[in-house]
Formats: sequence, C-alpha cells, structure tokens
Amino acid sequence: MGRPLIGVSTYLESAARWGVWELEAALLPAGYPRLVQRAGGLAAMLPPDDPAQAAATVARLDGVVVAGGPDVDPGRYGTERSPRTGPPSPERDAWELALIRAALDSGTPLLGICRGMQLLNVALGGTLLQHIDGHVKDVGVFGRHEVTPVAGSLYAGAVPEVSAVPTYHHQAVDRLGEGLLVSAHAADGTVEAVELPGPAWVLGVQWHPEMGEDLRVMHALVRAAS
Repeated sequence: MGRPLIGVSTYLESAARWGVWELEAALLPAGYPRLVQRAGGLAAMLPPDDPAQAAATVARLDGVVVAGGPDVDPGRYGTERSPRTGPPSPERDAWELALIRAALDSGTPLLGICRGMQLLNVALGGTLLQHIDGHVKDVGVFGRHEVTPVAGSLYAGAVPEVSAVPTYHHQAVDRLGEGLLVSAHAADGTVEAVELPGPAWVLGVQWHPEMGEDLRVMHALVRAAS
C-alpha cells in the first residue's frame, strides 16, 4: 500500500512576496503539510472551490484535514455577530462546510483543527461561543495549556494521558452538534476535542498539532486513511 493522500483545506489571501507581483495566493502554513508528511501521509492542498465539487474532491482522497483560520460566520449557526468576532470568510466557510459534509457522507476519515473543529460542530447543527478570555495570551503568539482526554474516546485511544498542546483561539464549542461527543477538555471546562462515533474516523481538536512535535493525532488519521 502507498502512503495515503490527505487533503488539507487552504484559503485565498493577497500576497505581496511573489517577485514583482502582488497576487492572490492559495495559502497554508507549512506546518500542516509537514505534519501530514511526518505522520506518513501525502499532503494535497485544497484551495476554495465550488462547494458542488466537494464530493468529487473528497472521493479522490484517503483523508481530509480542515485547517485552522479565521472565525466562522455566526450566521452559519443562526447567531448575530459579536463585536469581538472577526470578519466573515464566506467562500471559505462554504467550501470547508461542503468538504466536511462530503467526508461525513462518504465515510472518509476527517480531522478538524481549531476552526476546523468548530466548523465540524456547526456542520452538525451546533453553535459556538464567540469569545472566551484567557486562551490567547499574546496576539500572534501560540500558547500552551493542558488538555485532558475523556476515557474511552477516540482521542484517548491516540493520546491517553493529559498533555500540553500548542493553542491559539478565542472561540470554542458551545452547544454540541448532533451526534458529537466531547473527547477532551481544558482545565476551565472548554471543549478541546470532539468526535463522531460510528464506523468512520471523525475527530476535531481545538489546538494546533501542526505547531508541536506530537504526531499521534495525525498518525491516527493516517492509519485510518490507509
């Protein structure tokens, strides 16, 4: 068997470092493909596309990662925007929600990272807390805090002990989406991981494994995709 092909969602931004050109670019922090590669997978970047193409895209993949990024539009979960919520990214929201639904429909292994976990919750009818204090210490600087796995969960099967994780977020899961279970939490009770029981491998983590050295969550996805 070859290395499984893991698609990672990306986003479109204006970039000024393309020689003499200022062009829109499909961007993804290098930590994401490197994490996939270090865990034994092949990484494919998935820039925003027509949501109607999501099922065909996922059909060519062995696993899907929905990456971290900006706040989810509160309109996606029927809530008015808080003043502390960032600007909307409608194209990215639509594309990544379509990727999540296509992965769930097809049983393709799925990992949501930070925003990706929040979108997984929203895709299944859940809601988000638009601001929590204390989880971002300094703007643009990743912090670390401990997360505790829930015994018997999918996440605990990969990481059974309390561990310190790289983190950067100001939003979190509020009401759980249909069928989701909490599989890890922070000391203050914030939901740090969710999973969807069933035959398919579906996990969301609130932190950023691509910024750390622990490969176990990505190893678990790659094994499920193999």
